[in-house]
Amino acid sequence: MVFESVGSLAAGPWVYAVVAVSVLLDVFLPVLPSGVLVITAATAAAAGSGAATGRVPHEVPDILALILCAATASVLGDLVAYRLAWRGGERLDRAIARSRRLTSAQQRLGDALARGGGALVVLARFAPAGRSVVSFCAGAAHRRARDFVPWSALAGLSWAVYSVALGYYGAQWLGATWLATGVSVAALFGAGAAAGYVMRRQPAS
Repeated sequence: MVFESVGSLAAGPWVYAVVAVSVLLDVFLPVLPSGVLVITAATAAAAGSGAATGRVPHEVPDILALILCAATASVLGDLVAYRLAWRGGERLDRAIARSRRLTSAQQRLGDALARGGGALVVLARFAPAGRSVVSFCAGAAHRRARDFVPWSALAGLSWAVYSVALGYYGAQWLGATWLATGVSVAALFGAGAAAGYVMRRQPAS
């Protein structure tokens, strides 16, 4: 079975390195399938550990390592984008000013952080390209790191837990098959579409 061989490879450290690089870079290239990769790795880890068949010998450390890897890479990517935008200067400010979507996002983010709440940052992590918009807008607006980073960490952890759980429990419920991966990926995209809808519905002040 394909997933049995893939699952045996999921224990290798290279899997975590590939996941980390993909998640870190997709803040700059939102087209990278980092979420799909995380789900596939979680499904393969469940298959390799025997979790998909009801045996649970050593899957917890692998799953926890995958969550930690994806969450850490997500926060690091956010910070890199945030710092680059902070130093972007007038050229980046003009680029944001020319985009109604970016201007609105920057305004909403500023309002959310000023109120001491960053639910928008967490929500944006699930929306298509939302992570990129929020990270760059926070940096371009020179929002304080202490206002942005904790919410970025919560967003990265929430997204990582959700993505890994989809792959892991999908393998348990549907078996370690491509069908399970497809259903899990569809659930991830569904959450992204819902997050994007909620963000668009929120009025800018």
